[in-house]
Amino acid sequence: MSENQNLLAEQRRALILDEVRRRGGVRVNELTRKLGVSDMTVRRDLDALARLGVLEKVHGGAVPVAEASTHEPGFEAKSGLELSAKEDIARTAATLVAPGTAIALSGGTTTYALAHQLLDVPDLTVVTNSVRVADVFHSAQRSSGQRQGAATVVLTGGVRTPSDSLVGPVADQAIAALHFDVLFLGVHGISAEAGLSTPNLAEAETNRRLVRSARRVVVVADHTKWGTVGLSSFATLEQVDTLVTDAGLPARARAEISEQLRRLLVAGAPEDSADSADTTAATDAPDTSGTATAGNSADF
Repeated sequence: MSENQNLLAEQRRALILDEVRRRGGVRVNELTRKLGVSDMTVRRDLDALARLGVLEKVHGGAVPVAEASTHEPGFEAKSGLELSAKEDIARTAATLVAPGTAIALSGGTTTYALAHQLLDVPDLTVVTNSVRVADVFHSAQRSSGQRQGAATVVLTGGVRTPSDSLVGPVADQAIAALHFDVLFLGVHGISAEAGLSTPNLAEAETNRRLVRSARRVVVVADHTKWGTVGLSSFATLEQVDTLVTDAGLPARARAEISEQLRRLLVAGAPEDSADSADTTAATDAPDTSGTATAGNSADF
């Protein structure tokens, strides 16, 4: 981490969390030197991260939280993490959506960010098991009135999870009767061995139904999800058509993912970087293997 007194609180906290996870713990005095801020600022950042439940404060510093594979953070806790990465991912994923198509958005904070990016795409049919995602579209319609081309939203029933997803037999039955062009899927964890996973058994089954009902599966996941494994796997990487992630994903992980996926989109990378690609819409891109970086969108 380089010193920068002008880092935003969100950026500082993301750097602190990455350092804690990478090293297994940090001291306050180390962070003050690396971030170029006061120890009071660092302590406030640690307090904020501790309240989110993503690290544990100890005397003089912080250590990672040892999460069980069944631990499921709530929506509010997850919404405070990797905000910039999620916005980058959402903008890039939105370029994969064509007007007039039927899409599905699973629960999660990244799909929630994506929903905001889709409000101006005309004539969409949106199937979702996320209360939060449905509310994005409903709130837009309430504030602007019923407008031509506004999305038609189908909200499944089901039992509400801590992340505000609707799961269980009611949701599963509703999804099984539907067919959509593209599924945008948020995940708790993704790895080469376990594939896509979640700590919630009922959510795993609902996600399986979503995957089966989709012509194409697009996973939207920031770099912190790589290597995380929840209690239940619900899809392999081979079942995923595209992964949209952020520039924080290490090169080694990108190479490993590219071996199993047809498409990897890296959002938020500088457009003038050495490995950046043309930023044209990827909706009708051919199914060839490859990795692309994109400021807004990418072609394969």
